[in-house]
Amino acid sequence: MDDRTEDRRDDIVVDTAALAAELAEEHPADIAEALDEHEPRTASALLASLPREQQVEVLDGPDVDLTSELIEALPVEEAVRLISDMSADRAADLFRWMDEPARSHLFARLPVETQTELNRLLAWPEHSAGSLMTTEFVTVPASWTVGETLRHIREIERTRETIYAIYVLDPVSHKLLKAVTLRRLITGEPEQPILDVAPRHDPITTDPLMDREDVARLITKYDLLAVPVVDANEQVLGIVTVDDMIDAIIEEGTEDAQKFGGMEALDEPYMEIGFFNMLKKRGGWLSILFLGEMLTANAMQHFEDELERAIVLTLFIPLIMSSGGNSGSQATSLIIRALALGEIKLKDWWRVALRELPSGLVLGSILATLGMTRITVWQLAGFHDYGEYWMLVAATVGAALVAIVTFGSLIGSMLPFVLRRAGFDPASASAPFVATFVDVTGLVIYFTVAMVILNGTLL
Repeated sequence: MDDRTEDRRDDIVVDTAALAAELAEEHPADIAEALDEHEPRTASALLASLPREQQVEVLDGPDVDLTSELIEALPVEEAVRLISDMSADRAADLFRWMDEPARSHLFARLPVETQTELNRLLAWPEHSAGSLMTTEFVTVPASWTVGETLRHIREIERTRETIYAIYVLDPVSHKLLKAVTLRRLITGEPEQPILDVAPRHDPITTDPLMDREDVARLITKYDLLAVPVVDANEQVLGIVTVDDMIDAIIEEGTEDAQKFGGMEALDEPYMEIGFFNMLKKRGGWLSILFLGEMLTANAMQHFEDELERAIVLTLFIPLIMSSGGNSGSQATSLIIRALALGEIKLKDWWRVALRELPSGLVLGSILATLGMTRITVWQLAGFHDYGEYWMLVAATVGAALVAIVTFGSLIGSMLPFVLRRAGFDPASASAPFVATFVDVTGLVIYFTVAMVILNGTLL
């Protein structure tokens, strides 16, 4: 190795050390953001230069996009130590995303108790309460006093993810009896039994298989900082904290937004996903939508004779198709969001249909009025001559708009219910998918209306 190479390596070491010294003064979230700007090897060197406690704080946060790459770039002994010190839920997330063989290699080197804890978390389905929960929480027997509980919290505080709620268990069966907030606890007298400062109502709990969106609604409804996850015997398996739910909600919103755009949800940040993986995520749905649009060509071919006899009808095809697709996309977006927020249930489909039907008629009438007015103004002002039957053409466009917008609103509102009933994510009813479907049916409606109104004149 020549002297210049050695000098360059020395410069890198000096730069890394200097940057690490600067980062040590920053908030863990800002450190995470800085690490993401570097390659995994450099970022891991920076991480390793930080104090041990700060390393864990950074990795326990939700803001490090390259967590698995950072861990894999560290020496095995260092990686095992960090994983063992991380909160259980974050460590479980790490192993969910880590690739083989690094995943199995690291997992095998962990302490047995850590492996057991992670296996319990990894066993639950992704996006369930069980997969989001942490096992680091505070429990005390119902026989304790306020003073004993406070002393216990002081002793174990640093080993728990949150101490804002204390879960009171039956001393014999270990069933969950009460959930006491830290605020209630510190306002009680030391000699008081802890049950005296507990709320009267039963604790709000969740099943480990509950979907994360339902858990989020539970936390929002009852204004909780954490919700305990209990098994069939009412024993606490873990807790889902509000910060974990915020992360989950952001992820869920991102997935839904991507599905609304007519593609599969990305499982990596946009700038980090591979080129061919991106093509896979986008190409499939794009091909499906293209095949759907081909049906539009088939529909136009079916009405080819009518188009030849009344070429004026082709002028309004884009207007007709876009209006139906837009109304359907609006309805779909509204219903998907209402389902996600729990504002409506599957059983409410008929109420939604009764609401969208008159809405579609009114909206269609508004667009019909605008369309007919436009044709009339253009004809009378001499901007374009629609022929001697221009009034019938205007009536055709108007009637078609009413029918197509109504149909689009109804179909767009019902499709999310159909998908949810079939076990699919309603967000799969993306705006492009609905628009494509309504485009095809819209053409059929348009030419059917034209054949009725223009029969004996242009047709």
